[in-house]
Amino acid sequence: MKINTKIRYGLRTMIAIACCEEPRGILQKEISEKQDISNKYLDAIVSSLKSKGLITNFKGKGSGYKLTRPAEQITMYDIYTAFEPIVIVECLDNPEFCALECCCAANKYWTEMKLDFANMLRSKNLSVIAGKERPCMEAALEGKPAC
Repeated sequence: MKINTKIRYGLRTMIAIACCEEPRGILQKEISEKQDISNKYLDAIVSSLKSKGLITNFKGKGSGYKLTRPAEQITMYDIYTAFEPIVIVECLDNPEFCALECCCAANKYWTEMKLDFANMLRSKNLSVIAGKERPCMEAALEGKPAC
């Protein structure tokens, strides 16, 4: 399994927003610069995160982005599924894909794997993930080499 770029950049974007202590939020331009993500590509990321209800503009268009709920209440599952559903094998979500779906032992394994993966994603919240970023950000602000 490979995590795609949108999910990886989506997590980085969420970390930048979660770590922002500015009451007005963080501007997309700042996220783009700090996370080294092109502003055009970031448009699609931000759009997906907004559609999923994870972020919002602080005061309408042109203002900074804020989380819609505390970072402790946003899991990696929320972020992952903002970009795509969890698909382990096609036959789980499309029974017509395989005629053996009803009696396939492998299907039961893939179902269990999908549940395990979803539970693993739910086990980490953004606060824990972003907390690991804070020492690097603080060092950068003090002019020390970043992590």
